[in-house]
Amino acid sequence: MKCATALSTKSQSKAAFQEVQEKLDAVLEGDCADLTVMFCSPHHGDDLGRMAATLLEQGKTRHVLGCTGESIVGEDREVEGAAALSAWAIELPGVTLEPIRLGEPGESAFSWAEGLEDPTRCALLLLADPFSFRTDEFLAGLFQGARGLRVIGGMASGSQVPRGNQLVLDGKAFHDGAVAMRLGGQLSLRTVVSQGCRPIGHTMIVTRAEHNIIHELGRRPALEALRQVFEALAPEDQRKVQDGLFVGRAINEYQESFRRGDFLVRNVIGADESGSIQIADKIRVGQTVQFHVRDAETATEDLRQNLLFEQAKGSARPKGALLFTCNGRGTRLFDRADHDVRLIHELYGAIPVAGFFAMGEIGPIGGQNFLHGYTASLAVFDQVD
Repeated sequence: MKCATALSTKSQSKAAFQEVQEKLDAVLEGDCADLTVMFCSPHHGDDLGRMAATLLEQGKTRHVLGCTGESIVGEDREVEGAAALSAWAIELPGVTLEPIRLGEPGESAFSWAEGLEDPTRCALLLLADPFSFRTDEFLAGLFQGARGLRVIGGMASGSQVPRGNQLVLDGKAFHDGAVAMRLGGQLSLRTVVSQGCRPIGHTMIVTRAEHNIIHELGRRPALEALRQVFEALAPEDQRKVQDGLFVGRAINEYQESFRRGDFLVRNVIGADESGSIQIADKIRVGQTVQFHVRDAETATEDLRQNLLFEQAKGSARPKGALLFTCNGRGTRLFDRADHDVRLIHELYGAIPVAGFFAMGEIGPIGGQNFLHGYTASLAVFDQVD
């Protein structure tokens, strides 16, 4: 089971593609990969479809998935805001692969999932255009029709305007919708989703709410409940609250206790004189919530703990990983470059890693798939003997 990653920072597409091909060939030694995933900066966007088609025509791979991103991950680097082309190729013996082109979420968007005998044994790699694909609606539909199916991926970020991104599925390129690859069969894949946050205070029950507005927590005005949490914090955590506050909504509100990772974290986006707070998510009465903070130190700690937690689950041997990290991370958040990929290599060894900085990251929390922000979402492929 071979896996390889290749990165080129050459600005000319032909030269970059040639360099990437040569690096992949050196590891694969002429073998045909089952899946190649490609990411490129806008410098190479117009040529991404042609590159994918060439790999197929030359018999280098059986399937290709890819998209454009503002910043690109490959080998041991995160190339931010500069020309980059990254490719990641893997042999997947015993694994079935199904390429899927998705348009608007609707009944036809889930037809491929109808025949899945056991969705929990499958995974979906999903790359979507943020301007034309309703990812939240799609993930909600999958939860109803294919519960247990893990979805990992991200929203293309190579352009800030509609139809400016490139999505690639096998030999074809698209400017809208989404592309995906379903993996099944003898699949050994783990998911790691680090939201980069830490809970503060204690859990509370929403006792009055409307749409995205929390009016009361524990029958008190939400701001009053927040003030009580804030006053009990150490000065360092109080500063973090002032820099940015988040609310975590418990995925399974019937748990007896909660830990980091049991919450879907969303921004607090406002407050009003009535004592209510607004969050970037819908909320309802009866849900369990807890305030969270996020900063560089917390984000590092959270990713490290999540990687170690997955590593401790069994004797799996990581062979390679795909990384979908937020475009608000990197040197925008951390004081050094290549933060996420370096931490992966520190804990999992020098496995092949590729990915991009996304405009929204996709991954499962508490058995349900969500679109996140400021998150590092990974698909870790384990060695299959």
